[in-house]
Amino acid sequence: MSVFSTMVAFAFAGLISASHAEKVATKQTASTKIQMPSKAHHLVIQVDQNDPAVMNLALNNATNVIEYYRAKGEDVDVDVVTYGPGLHMLRADTSPVQDRIKSLKDSAFPSKIQFSACNNTKEGMEKKEGHPIDVLSEAVLVPSGVVRLMELQEKGWSYVRP
Repeated sequence: MSVFSTMVAFAFAGLISASHAEKVATKQTASTKIQMPSKAHHLVIQVDQNDPAVMNLALNNATNVIEYYRAKGEDVDVDVVTYGPGLHMLRADTSPVQDRIKSLKDSAFPSKIQFSACNNTKEGMEKKEGHPIDVLSEAVLVPSGVVRLMELQEKGWSYVRP
């Protein structure tokens, strides 16, 4: 039973005045409105090409979304998922955008940004190239980039492929 229903019942029973019941219900309604959490925003961005223009566009998309919600006083979670040739975006030895990644990672707060590197792709590249591959310190290895995309979309994340 809601607070309002309870107060109305007490008022009819003569336990409190009708005006007191109305005041309590009004305060409850006002406090409920104040405590309502804002909608959570979540965006996953796919990068599967070894193309600096695509990588920069993905970073522009992430930056613009973070700044948009920051201006509204809202947070957003962004995950840039790389796999296949797109893993070069997060490779320490080949990334053409590593300075932008570090800058965005440092400036995103209070929003959150994650850079997900596909471990399947990393292992395939290591086997083909014959040496270990390091990813940027800002990156997180995920078992599979495609699975990461699927799971985030299944959780309701919005999806962009630049």
